[in-house]
Amino acid sequence: MKTNPIIRVIYILVVLAVILGADQFSKALVRKQIPFYTAKSYLHNHFFIERAENTGAFLSMGDSVSKPVRIILLNVVPLLLVLGALGYVMYKTNLNNTVLVAIILMIGGGLGNIYDRIIHGSVTDFLYIDLGGVFHTGVFNVADLCITVGISIIIIRSWVVRHPAAEEAIVEQPIDNESKAENEN
Repeated sequence: MKTNPIIRVIYILVVLAVILGADQFSKALVRKQIPFYTAKSYLHNHFFIERAENTGAFLSMGDSVSKPVRIILLNVVPLLLVLGALGYVMYKTNLNNTVLVAIILMIGGGLGNIYDRIIHGSVTDFLYIDLGGVFHTGVFNVADLCITVGISIIIIRSWVVRHPAAEEAIVEQPIDNESKAENEN
């Protein structure tokens, strides 16, 4: 994002505030309204809101390690990584806008979950998707969704950059009738 440095920093901080606000608001609402391990189903039992407290990381990994190790692995290391990423986006002013947004999504999601671990001792997860035998998720939250979307954007963008033909295929190209007739023969 190439703009005035002050406006750029304000943009980054506002987007982070929106992500953190949405994450913490949704978690507070769930903590207040939904009893532990009760599920409310929506959309013909494909989307659920189910409160779960996760003392580990992704899919409860690290839940069974000792408390000091858990604090280092789930609070200190992620906080250092998130602060490093924040410093990177503040310092690296020539980042592509897509990459900038992706990294901000990951930072915001990371900060939301780190905040929960430090303040509440666990991360409140509450969203679950089940599309029958086709697809289902573990229980997740808005912060996890932001992290996943950010990572997905980075992966898709890196694939498109490495495969320029894919980018061209994404852009609709008008086909004239002569070319169309040649392709059909």
